[in-house]
Amino acid sequence: MASKGKPSPRSAVKPLSNEQVDRLAKRHHLVDPMRDLPTGPNRRINQPEIDAQNPKGTRRLLKGVDVVFNTSCKTLAWGLDNIPETGPFITAATHVTMFDVFVPMASLFHMGRRPRYMAKAEMAHWPLIGKWFQIVGMQPVQRRSGKAKVIEETSIEILTSGRPLTVWPEGTVTRDPKKWPMSMKNGVGVIALEASRRLGTQVPLFCAVTWGAASINHWWPWPRKNVVMCYDTRLDYADLLEGSDAWAEGIDGVPEAAADELTRRIRVRMTEIMAEIRGEDAPDGYWDYRTMSRVKG
Repeated sequence: MASKGKPSPRSAVKPLSNEQVDRLAKRHHLVDPMRDLPTGPNRRINQPEIDAQNPKGTRRLLKGVDVVFNTSCKTLAWGLDNIPETGPFITAATHVTMFDVFVPMASLFHMGRRPRYMAKAEMAHWPLIGKWFQIVGMQPVQRRSGKAKVIEETSIEILTSGRPLTVWPEGTVTRDPKKWPMSMKNGVGVIALEASRRLGTQVPLFCAVTWGAASINHWWPWPRKNVVMCYDTRLDYADLLEGSDAWAEGIDGVPEAAADELTRRIRVRMTEIMAEIRGEDAPDGYWDYRTMSRVKG
């Protein structure tokens, strides 16, 4: 294990360079996720889902997010075509800063979907924007309250009702001093596996990895920084569902080893994608939130 440490200040994070963005553009088709139908007009939007989730309030929030991002950064993304047009799916997103959580949210909205999303309950009490969060589908999470099973059950019900769900499996902003994905609780694994068991089919699960916002000075964001997100292809976990028809009913029936393994795969895949976006090699091991140190794995 490495020695304990504290996260680096934002000022120590290097901006994502134009040269690195150019390298990514040669490998991927980068689009602006802060506008409607960024991948092209042939996208079929999910109108019933849009109509069911306060379309006026959602549109206002989305416009506000677009203005903030277009003012403070240059946002690009690839892989948005992977977002399903219909049906339930899970987006597991990185959480480097409070700012970049809006990138996958806005991208999904602009692609014509309206996910419910898990967010810390404190956000519901933020001035002005907290009310909007509730309007557009925030599922408040009471952290450290012993309500993990209630949260997981609510998340599963969202998926089995046919709606998409966005989660930040790290549970809070990463504490890794180098801003890589850190340890994750296995709740995302439990949710995906149990929802899949109940539906009788593997619920699509996608990793959304965003990098670049950690270098933004939000008091003086100019010159605008590059922010890039990858919405990855489906993460396959069919092997972990083998024999699921024999599991006991409910979330307690999900094998812990299977939930741990799926969560590990998410963290590993997020780290691989972030390494590509940053153009850097990821450090050995990962940052463990409980010990506040880097561990093997």
